[in-house]
Amino acid sequence: MNLKNLGMFQIRSQKRSAGLGALAACVFALVAGDAHASTGVGDTFPSLSGAGLIGGTLPVTAGKVVIVDFWASWCTPCKSSFPAYGRLNSEFCSAGLVIVAVSVDQDKDSYLSFASRSNTDFYVALDLAQRLVGAVSVPTMPTSYLLDRTGRVRYVDAGFRVAGTEQEIRSEVVKLLSEKAT
Repeated sequence: MNLKNLGMFQIRSQKRSAGLGALAACVFALVAGDAHASTGVGDTFPSLSGAGLIGGTLPVTAGKVVIVDFWASWCTPCKSSFPAYGRLNSEFCSAGLVIVAVSVDQDKDSYLSFASRSNTDFYVALDLAQRLVGAVSVPTMPTSYLLDRTGRVRYVDAGFRVAGTEQEIRSEVVKLLSEKAT
């Protein structure tokens, strides 16, 4: 196991013990796997249907603009991102936006508790086997990937910042929704 890339994983929390934060960072770094290059702008995003996500029926994403948001129940910025994604979903769902929020939690109960409190209208799933997070090599919590209608990554937001992030993503969503489907 190689922990040299542990420093690139950021866990931001204002009220969490340092011990728990360090443990979560180590677990996330090991699970995400530092052997893969991070999925970035221009790359084809890995298949969601083949990832073994837990959370009900995966929404249809073919021909849609998709936000794939990786989050964790222990991540403070993740908690702030859900209301923003709810607003984006309400505004753009009928225009062809699909939001898939993927938890990297390794404890199913933590995932279920967070998901039930979030009361979202978008798809929330658990990557318990860590297949998708490993294939993407997510750099930090949360990280969102905005995919065009062909499944190519067009925008990546690493670390949700309350001021500005929602507007940045909204702007990118509007651009992609205005592009003709192929």
